[in-house]
Amino acid sequence: MADSRLFKMLYYLLDKGRATASELAEKFEVSQRTVYRDVEALSGAGIPVYAEPGRKGGICLLRGFTLDRAAFSREERQEVLAAVQGIAATGYSGKETLAKLSAVFQADMENWLEVDFSRWGNSGSDKEKFEGLKTAVIQHRETEIVYESSYGQRSRRTIQPLKLCYKDAAWYVKAFCLERQDFRVFRLNRIVSQKVTGRVFVPQPYPEPDSASQPAYQRISLLFAKEAAYRVYDGFDETQMERRENGDILARAELPVDAWLIGYLLSFGTLVEVVEPKYLKKILAGEAKKIYEKNKP
Repeated sequence: MADSRLFKMLYYLLDKGRATASELAEKFEVSQRTVYRDVEALSGAGIPVYAEPGRKGGICLLRGFTLDRAAFSREERQEVLAAVQGIAATGYSGKETLAKLSAVFQADMENWLEVDFSRWGNSGSDKEKFEGLKTAVIQHRETEIVYESSYGQRSRRTIQPLKLCYKDAAWYVKAFCLERQDFRVFRLNRIVSQKVTGRVFVPQPYPEPDSASQPAYQRISLLFAKEAAYRVYDGFDETQMERRENGDILARAELPVDAWLIGYLLSFGTLVEVVEPKYLKKILAGEAKKIYEKNKP
């Protein structure tokens, strides 16, 4: 506790230059006698801090003292600040850390990054969901969730959140599911509700993916009309796309043929044609026929 307070006091003095004993006592919720003991401890550790008497005096650091002279170059300091700012932008409560590092490095922070987790038109529930799960991961707290599967089925789960993961424009939480007694991955925007409990768990290492348990990937070729180009660029890497003279796009990729892929292709309507494999073309046509039969006048 004392070591933590000493560091905080040092950061504060690096930022302010000087402070009165009463100011430090109030900020760190200790007595003025403790403040002077801390000053002695810092001085004994080689920090040039001293008490200056007089009405304009106080606890001071030697002018020009910084912690970065031997440790970081100017470029390295900027990289550290940028990295911490990047973490803060993802929802981590890093403002205090940024302030400390800025004081240590005597450098201004470039406001270079903004991250917004929420979907367009979202009321802020996405960020609240992320913050709650982040707390659960860090504090190792079991979380009760209501989850909606990709098939529209809702279930109540109690999970032990292990890690937040961002992949393919979506956030996921890797967790151990107590109901299934197995590791699972849950997509955040399918979590209907969540409650972080007071129950603490001992985290288990999330297993590496077993190639035998992974879905089979198929070589797929898709021809997209030029009107769908903006969506194709969202879903495929540029190296997987071939632009035709008329503006259409031929995309080649290895993907698992599952319900998600079928739904994704159906969302393009008449703007996509399956070139290969032929069986996928039949599946897509069959699903389109079902939609027609269900919605025909």
